[in-house]
Amino acid sequence: MTATLETLDGLSRRITLNINHAEIEAEVSKRLGKIARNTRIDGFRPGKAPLKLVAARYSGEIRGEVVGDVLQQDFAQAVHDNSLHVAGQPEFAPAPEGKFTVTFDVFPDITLGELSGIQVTRPVVEVSDADVDRTLEVLRTQRVQYQTAEREAKDGDRVHIDYVGSIGGEPFEGGESRDFPVLLGEGRTLKEFEGSLTGMKAGESKTFDVTFPEDYFAKELSGKTASFTVTMKSVQEAHLPEVDAALAQSLGVHEGGITKLREEIKENLAREAKRRVQARVKEQVLNGLLATTPFDVPAGLVAMERRALMEKAMTDLKARGMREQDVRLGDETFEPQARRRVALGLLMDEVVRANGITAPQEQVQALVDEFAQSYEDPSEVVAWYHQDSERLNEARALVLEENLVNWVLEHAQVNDEPTTLEKLMGTK
Repeated sequence: MTATLETLDGLSRRITLNINHAEIEAEVSKRLGKIARNTRIDGFRPGKAPLKLVAARYSGEIRGEVVGDVLQQDFAQAVHDNSLHVAGQPEFAPAPEGKFTVTFDVFPDITLGELSGIQVTRPVVEVSDADVDRTLEVLRTQRVQYQTAEREAKDGDRVHIDYVGSIGGEPFEGGESRDFPVLLGEGRTLKEFEGSLTGMKAGESKTFDVTFPEDYFAKELSGKTASFTVTMKSVQEAHLPEVDAALAQSLGVHEGGITKLREEIKENLAREAKRRVQARVKEQVLNGLLATTPFDVPAGLVAMERRALMEKAMTDLKARGMREQDVRLGDETFEPQARRRVALGLLMDEVVRANGITAPQEQVQALVDEFAQSYEDPSEVVAWYHQDSERLNEARALVLEENLVNWVLEHAQVNDEPTTLEKLMGTK
């Protein structure tokens, strides 16, 4: 076998293999002889069929297997001889004069850029009593109960109505409903419609006009004015649970009452704040690494990642009830995301390898323990992780990623910026 290596564009390479066809035919004959000893062909006892008949039936298949084996072996030898690092799946193709070509990508040589040029803004936040109070209020709101109110409806009330709408005296699709619930002030119905319900009592009826906005989702109604006749069926006011031991118990805190509940809320908020800070810092670090370390990305790996992302998207869409034939989605949609993911994977692997970054077992266990603290029975969660090596490997990958980020932070420009929990969470 002789092999010729060519450098194509970027990371693409091509090897031309000149295989020994005499050796291939000899191997084909050898395998045919082995098959002939046990082959059953009609009209002959097992193993007694003439070799010509056996060859006529099986030689094509066997020759393909032999050529495939030889190509794989010769390609592997050529890769070794030329000290190549193949990225992705090579493509084999026949060439003139009985030769074969193999086109493939190689991994890039990555030289880490100047990390001191990376700028990271790290949020610094302390969970306050006010943050705990706001969370308690959210928890109370999630457990709201509504009770009948013998008065006019106002913001915050839940009302049930019957309504009939018409445009130019004619009914329209979606313009009628019975026992329709509306939470006044929530803004899920048109402001003009909802505002007309305020001040009505149960049993009252009212007729009013509503003009649909020009950008209304139902295009056939956009900009048109409808007349609605509404009957108020009921008015209910919100009653929030008291902040007491009963609320704590409903939230899984059976001892320690509100004091213990506030402690757990504060701990959970602190854990979530830590995750948000880590995510923001990580994003800046990874963007900085990519910006300071440009390199070519193997096209084959990007293509594989594109297909994987598209298949995942298709699976998600079908799980939501969409039919595959109705989805207009090509893998080119995922090109930027795929390219970034491949580039980051290669870059992070190089940083880890070159700098001896590891994920110690005690650190992996600490992360699992931290995850478990968010659950009612942490020991069950810890056991769940240890039941499957894949789950532990996922935790190990997160630790490795965290240690990589911390290593970069030691060399980057880091600016600690005090902030509030509300701003960090994006709620203010």
